[in-house]
Amino acid sequence: MDDFLYREGQLFAEQVPVARIAADVGTPVYIYSKATLLGHYRRIAQAFSTLSPTICYSLKSCGNLAICRTLVQEGSGLDVTSGGELFRALKAGCDPKKIFFAGVGKTDREIAEALDARIGTFNVESEEEFWNLDRIAGQKGVTAAAALRVNPDLQNRSTHNKTFTSRKEDKFGINIDRAADFYRQASKAKHARLHGLHLHIGSPIKFTEPYAEAVTKALALIDDLAASGIPIETLDIGGGFAAFYEGNEAPPFSAYAEAIVPLLRDRVNNPAPGRTPLKIILEPGRSIIANAAILLAQVQYTKQAGTKSYVIVDAAMNDLIRPTLYESYHFIWPAQPGSNAIPPDRQNSVRMIGDQKVDVVGPICESGDYLAKDRFLPPMKRGDLLAIFSAGAYGMAMSSNYNARPRAAEVLVDGNQFSTIRRRETYEDLIRGEV
Repeated sequence: MDDFLYREGQLFAEQVPVARIAADVGTPVYIYSKATLLGHYRRIAQAFSTLSPTICYSLKSCGNLAICRTLVQEGSGLDVTSGGELFRALKAGCDPKKIFFAGVGKTDREIAEALDARIGTFNVESEEEFWNLDRIAGQKGVTAAAALRVNPDLQNRSTHNKTFTSRKEDKFGINIDRAADFYRQASKAKHARLHGLHLHIGSPIKFTEPYAEAVTKALALIDDLAASGIPIETLDIGGGFAAFYEGNEAPPFSAYAEAIVPLLRDRVNNPAPGRTPLKIILEPGRSIIANAAILLAQVQYTKQAGTKSYVIVDAAMNDLIRPTLYESYHFIWPAQPGSNAIPPDRQNSVRMIGDQKVDVVGPICESGDYLAKDRFLPPMKRGDLLAIFSAGAYGMAMSSNYNARPRAAEVLVDGNQFSTIRRRETYEDLIRGEV
């Protein structure tokens, strides 16, 4: 699952005690494991190898340049959703042809920048966006490659409503029932070529059945279009594979592949006579980065308030907003519980019992500022270190300066070495750019 393990009474990131990182860099700090990052990417690539997919890491989940460069050097493309993410992708050294640009509200400037960079594909999410892309490409005298994001109208059975994206009423994509008609209209465009289908059903999806259902619907649409003489060359099945937060809730990558690969194998490797072979795109994000990082915080105070017990740490909702925003669970345990403490069983973390039930909270002036509620932990005292696990996805990426708090440092561990890949912000950074 990851390379954060307890040995000799303390938590290690690969071969580095996290307490050493805290002493050197301070807290709060995001600590990433390079071995975990690459291990997850390689397992996805192996699981889907029969399809020879283009794997595009979803940069929005964690866009640090060092993280992106590490994956690009491994062969990954990048999935971006804004001009800023496109800028990061290019700075990370990604081949522009392996950059895929999604998002429902691309501005004219963002489209122009992506055309200038000659990215691989625009994943368009509305009819109006497609015609705007055609217009801007015409002004620049270029041809834009595009895939249409279709909404397969699935029912949410596996994730939070705020992260499920494939119902008919969701803002993403075009209803699959309208897609065929739009493809026929789009074939008349002069400067934008619609060559593919894009699916993204949400995240984290903990079951394989929604993928099989979405892909089956997409293949029926592809056959319908083929009968009208409109070939589809690429099928982007998105990402959204689950990560481990509570225990064993995430299927292995091989399970997703077992549900998806049989539906696509012949379309990729042995298409029917006269049919265009499909090229497959994957856009994993959370499943690569979530368990590749922890957020390390230091206890500032403990407090009793009526029947509630609080552990107040120096990390807050501005550092990790997922618990407040999505009621998300993150396993939390002391980084130095001592040699006599029972090692935490993270595979059964929900049922794990410590000595005292507490809320782990931050210093922000909001009642919603918490990292965990009603969690059993060993007795904590001022100065202790707490590790918040599975923090790589949408942790630092969604952090802010609320309450004028400088954002955390980021550190990448590689074996027995570590380096700061983003310095801690200063107070001066908070007002930089203000007049």
